[in-house]
Amino acid sequence: MYIPQYYKNENVKEVRQFIQDNGFGILVSQVNGKPWATHIPLELDVDSADKDILVGHISKANPQWTEFAAQPEVLCIFNGAHGYISSSWYKQEEVPTWNYIAVHVYGEIEILSEEEVLQSMQKLVDNHEKGSKHPVSLDDFSPKTLRQVRGVVGFKITITDI
Repeated sequence: MYIPQYYKNENVKEVRQFIQDNGFGILVSQVNGKPWATHIPLELDVDSADKDILVGHISKANPQWTEFAAQPEVLCIFNGAHGYISSSWYKQEEVPTWNYIAVHVYGEIEILSEEEVLQSMQKLVDNHEKGSKHPVSLDDFSPKTLRQVRGVVGFKITITDI
C-alpha cells in the first residue's frame, strides 16, 4: 500500500490498538493463481516467542485454506473510518479527496490443530462477550454444538511486516 510519508504512522502501539479496535479484517491470498479475499474477524495476539500474530478461522468449504501450505504468504487488511473531503472545506482552491485509515499486515500463515482452534475460539468469544449483559462461553455449549468446530480451519499468521 502506498503511504505518503506525512500520513505514515510508525507508532507500533497505535497500530496494534487500531488492529484490535478494527479486528474485522480481510484475509488475502492466492487461490488457483488468483487473488482471493475473505472477510473475517482476526485477533491480534502474541505467540510463545513474544512475536505478534493474528489468529482466525474460515469455513472448510472456503477453498482459500487449501492453498495455505503451498503459498503461506498472506496479506490482512484492516479498515477504519473513512470519508469524503470536499474542496469547499479548504480556505484555498484544492481538489477533493478521501480521508481514510487502513493497516496492511503481511505474514506467514499456518494451520492450527483442532485443540488450538477451540482455544482461539474461546478467546474470541470471551473477548467479544465480556461486555454483554448475558455473556456466553464455549464452556456453556454441549459437545454436539462444539463439534461444529470441525467445519472450520483455524490458523495463525506470524506477522512479518506492517
